[in-house]
Amino acid sequence: MAATATGLCEFIDASPSPFHACVTVAERLRAAGYTAVAETDRWPQQPGRYFTIRAGSVVAWDSSEQGGTDTAFRIIGAHTDSPNLRVKQHPAREVAGWQLVALAPYGGAWLNSWLDRDLGVSGRLSVRDGSHQLVRIDEPILRVPQLAIHLAEDRAAVKLDPQRHLNAVWAAGGAPRDFLDYVAERAGVQRRDVLGFDLMTHDLTPSAVTGAGQDFVSAPRLDNQASCYAGLEALLSARGGRYLPVLALFDHEEVGSTSDHGAGSELLLTVLERITLAAGGDREDFLRRLAGSTLASADMAHATHPNYPDRHEPGHQIAVNAGPVLKVQPNLRYATDGRTAATFALACDQAGVALQRYEHRADLPCGSTIGPMSAARTGIPTVDVGAPQLAMHSARELMGAHDVASYAAALTAFLAPD
Repeated sequence: MAATATGLCEFIDASPSPFHACVTVAERLRAAGYTAVAETDRWPQQPGRYFTIRAGSVVAWDSSEQGGTDTAFRIIGAHTDSPNLRVKQHPAREVAGWQLVALAPYGGAWLNSWLDRDLGVSGRLSVRDGSHQLVRIDEPILRVPQLAIHLAEDRAAVKLDPQRHLNAVWAAGGAPRDFLDYVAERAGVQRRDVLGFDLMTHDLTPSAVTGAGQDFVSAPRLDNQASCYAGLEALLSARGGRYLPVLALFDHEEVGSTSDHGAGSELLLTVLERITLAAGGDREDFLRRLAGSTLASADMAHATHPNYPDRHEPGHQIAVNAGPVLKVQPNLRYATDGRTAATFALACDQAGVALQRYEHRADLPCGSTIGPMSAARTGIPTVDVGAPQLAMHSARELMGAHDVASYAAALTAFLAPD
């Protein structure tokens, strides 16, 4: 199935947390003939299509056409997490008769955008028997209320304190309700069996194709589930290339990737080496394969904002619905260099899509992504690419509807070049 704006909306709405994103990806992979492999199992020795999940990260590969030990890898890397508000370990608060749930920002959340939204809760519960129970409550149970303008010291701007101003109301008066009791009940487990949890909020407004000409996608988590979706479509579409295609979707990019399953972990290297060993190769074969491989770090890019054009590099204007974006930064906040830029430019040419080139203003701090970390961790030449969007790190973001297909097409050509 070709990548579409509607398909992206469905993917995002099915994936309110990194754990749910992995389930969404796994369902699509299984439907396409992929087999799940547990990391504790022996790796399959026969060529085929496989994937493995570690918490909120997933790695999938297709060795059905290129199963030998001499074939280099072509890898798409992206991330499953997005900035949001997460539930604290002791969430129960009561202030002025309001029952609150204590929340803390995750990643670089644009905090004002989370105010006055109907919020659900999603994530996972770790229970006594060692299992991890996914939970998803798509009901407006939480809301972080804005301060009335009449009570503000400065009506032009209310500065939010992440400790004091981001707690959500969820009940009023009466006997206190235990939030974790409520979540456990909704998940079908006993509260006494919940020994740990990773819970987060999500905006309940459905993703939508918008604009007078249906030109836009308005959705939460475009950064970076749009890349997860495009990368998945690319993996499922890639055929007949000279390389073994791999899709690696990591959790925790928004907080630095330094976890057991982030881009800074051994996850990708371990999977690639086990692919080589299972095919009968050795460590030397693995290192040779890495030397011939290339990785595309797929993360979203900044479109030129029509209300703030002065915040962008004048010579690098980026438009929505004008093709994927090559991201370059001389101080290596992006991993792109001349050789990897040429690789992705060729992929866009072969896919028949336009390529835009982005550089950040030199007088503004530049964000980063998994590209530099993955390149340093693996030694694999890496290119940073994305699709243009507005309102990055907002609770709700905007991208071009037509960019969904062109982004996936470019990544497909990257995995399986002519």
